[in-house]
Amino acid sequence: MQNDNSTAAASEKALYAIEQLVLFAGHTGLIQPADVDYSRNELLDQFGFSEPYAGAFTEAPLDSPQAPLDQLIDYGFGIGLIPENTDTYRDLLDAKIMGLLMARPSEVNAGFAATRAEQGIQAATDRFYRLSIDSNYIRMDRVAKNVYWLQDSPYGDIEMTINLSKPEKSPKEIAMARLLPPPVYPKCQLCRENVGYAGRVNHPPRQNLRVIPLSMNNEKWFFQYSPYVYYNEHCIVFHHDHVPMKLTKDTLKRLLSFVEAFPHYFIGSNADLPIVGGSILTHDHFQGGRHTFPIQKAPKEETFSHASYPGVSLSTVKWPMSVLRMHAEDPAVLLEAGNHIYEAWKTYSDPAAEVLAFSEEGGESVPHNTVTPIVRRAEDGGYEMDLVLRNNRTSEEYPEGIFHPHREMHHIKKENIGLIEVMGLAILPGRLKEELDAIAGVLAGDTALLEAVQSQGAAHPLALHTSWIVELASRFGTSLNREEAVKTVQNEVGMKFTHILEHAGVYKRTPEGHAAFRRFLNSSGFN
Repeated sequence: MQNDNSTAAASEKALYAIEQLVLFAGHTGLIQPADVDYSRNELLDQFGFSEPYAGAFTEAPLDSPQAPLDQLIDYGFGIGLIPENTDTYRDLLDAKIMGLLMARPSEVNAGFAATRAEQGIQAATDRFYRLSIDSNYIRMDRVAKNVYWLQDSPYGDIEMTINLSKPEKSPKEIAMARLLPPPVYPKCQLCRENVGYAGRVNHPPRQNLRVIPLSMNNEKWFFQYSPYVYYNEHCIVFHHDHVPMKLTKDTLKRLLSFVEAFPHYFIGSNADLPIVGGSILTHDHFQGGRHTFPIQKAPKEETFSHASYPGVSLSTVKWPMSVLRMHAEDPAVLLEAGNHIYEAWKTYSDPAAEVLAFSEEGGESVPHNTVTPIVRRAEDGGYEMDLVLRNNRTSEEYPEGIFHPHREMHHIKKENIGLIEVMGLAILPGRLKEELDAIAGVLAGDTALLEAVQSQGAAHPLALHTSWIVELASRFGTSLNREEAVKTVQNEVGMKFTHILEHAGVYKRTPEGHAAFRRFLNSSGFN
């Protein structure tokens, strides 16, 4: 009888959660009044109910769908809708539930176009961003767990984050994913076919994803928000077709076209070569958003001009990486100047500065020079383009990349320095949350942990940080209070990240580096 009572209570809670979700969806505009009964019936059918909640329901709308969603997913696990109660399987059901509480893609597109026509592009993106949050596509409950701090540096404040918003898979799920055949559909996580896709263990669910069609450079593109929003209104603009990334003059033209249509957003592209490129090079895409990054605040140093590009000013920037900032009122002239620099850099070599544009590998000439381009509207309404010079050469001393995080930094970060980090926002791996907490504990008096790290060697969970922990304990002692210890460790990590950006800089912040930088600009006609 008790089991029957428990089952009845669980069913009652699930039915109540359905009412909460339908109310939330109506209140936020995910569905219209005419959709309420339909949406409720869809959810009832999904969970095997034939009748809705029969009790009194007078609750005010919630600010977030998460609580009733969790209630329904718990119930779904109990009745076998998901095989395991892990984040991966819960997310599959989460997206399916919210997909039932949303307008069709065509209706979302029509709403975006109508808002844009009536109230302007900023109102349209505001509404679409809110929809992406309310539909739980952007998991704000997870984003809120990210660790964030500002790091003082010689280049101004650097933004530091430890990313906890992307769920980690269990070892069993990782093993299962390895056994699955390579994905055929969708080809990647950026393809338009993801809209409405149910997902699987090795591919995230996307029933609650909506995308907006765009035209850039007379080509078909789509606009969406990132589910992990590393910064405010973090958006992704991706090609209609599954075509590989390749930086060309057309790339720069697309970026300028975007900020003409979305003047309140910046947009940029990862570089298009391995090591210095992004994590997805198989599908052409950009990232943008409504955020002022540290690189944008960095002051100009030397200013140059070119006789062939009147109205274009070019400056080097005080930044750990090698940045050229161009400004012009006319985007067409800026495009020509930006492409001139890009084409010149692709073939430029300066052995004295360790810059080699090509190397011979297997009888073929392999290119090494590329750029990370960033475009925004300037405060005066003009157009601003940053070209960050990149080189992906490796050497015997630096097999992972000469202009890449060096090995002494790998205990903090060894991944590529992509667009977002180039701009001064560190995205550090989630493992660091617990690791840095433990290291702060050493500085706050946990000498037993310090001894264990030193004595156990590679067997200890913190083995990756052993030499660093010993160094910190030597410099700061082990009697800091907890708050001081945490701030000390964060400060040390922030300084390491600043050095990582310096590693990725082609021209170093030295008199020799500045002179080499000027040699390149002079060689391309900028004086």
